[in-house]
Amino acid sequence: MLLPETLKLHNQRNFEFHYIYFLPWKDQMVNDLIQAGGIVKCYSASNNIQLILQYKKVQEYVYTHGIDIVHAHLPWAGFLSRLLSYKIKIPVLYTEHNKQERYHKITFWLNKLSFNFQNIAIAVSNDVSSSIIQHIRPEISVKTVLNGVNTEYFQRDIQSGLNIRKKYGIPDKALVVGTVSVFRFQKRLHEWMKVFSNATRDNDQLFGIIVGDGPLKEELLELRKELRLEDRLLMPGLQTNTRDWYSAMDIFMMTSVFEGLPIALLEAMSMGCSIACTNAGGIREVIINGKSGIMVDVEEWQELIHSLHSLNDQNLRVRLSINARKRVIEAFSLQRMVSELENCYLEAKEGVGT
Repeated sequence: MLLPETLKLHNQRNFEFHYIYFLPWKDQMVNDLIQAGGIVKCYSASNNIQLILQYKKVQEYVYTHGIDIVHAHLPWAGFLSRLLSYKIKIPVLYTEHNKQERYHKITFWLNKLSFNFQNIAIAVSNDVSSSIIQHIRPEISVKTVLNGVNTEYFQRDIQSGLNIRKKYGIPDKALVVGTVSVFRFQKRLHEWMKVFSNATRDNDQLFGIIVGDGPLKEELLELRKELRLEDRLLMPGLQTNTRDWYSAMDIFMMTSVFEGLPIALLEAMSMGCSIACTNAGGIREVIINGKSGIMVDVEEWQELIHSLHSLNDQNLRVRLSINARKRVIEAFSLQRMVSELENCYLEAKEGVGT
């Protein structure tokens, strides 16, 4: 939801925003973008090669609509955009959400070889920025623009949380641990389930929620069955209104092996969830261990079992949740992010950083 949330805060008197996407089943944000003032177009592609082959259509769209700047997210959209920059000399920005060493070799080398055919690279965390500099050695400007969250929008709604619990049969007084995630390897949701399963042995009031979808869905549903968690762990699928789901959670847990700077973590902190997580990537730039959350080493993810035990203490949960929201308000506001992005747009348009 970061794109529609930032669009609401952008200066739409000075900027007009067009959004092109390629996977037609990834249309969950389309209505939100349109309602926020965006113009949305889909050029259907079922794989990365087909995505690149949409180049001519994207180029025609740029000409027809008088686009001045292209801002790309994710590697293959980045490759297409750099091709535009090379062919028609339009300013291009690319936001990198991941560390270079985590990419497949083909993706890494395509990134490395094409990286300088753009004006500015934006990293979502200092950890990601360091990875770009170390592995790409770019000649262009690399700027860190930390992800942000709309703290006015993402505020806990107690009644909405209770409604979720009632609808799905979760007791009002249950301790609910949850996450919002894409079901892919880096999130280590298999490990998440194992941590949760272990913690339930000593706490029969512990319930779980995993919101999301992705390639590992069937594996995770099977593991939930194997662990006999079908009555204790709710998996409602992909949800656009995540605010209500965060409101139903007391604890937000992440078991990631690597991260850029996860939006879901910032949203959960803004919602006043107590945080238990690994210290993957940019998470270290967000969580102050013991103050705004409990953080364990990536390799020691099983320690999160003890973290959940500790969070049975209501006083600790309340203290961490208050500090988590305060931390986001002070350092990760969406308005700050939007302002920095608009400065990057103006800089690219003026030809600075090329």
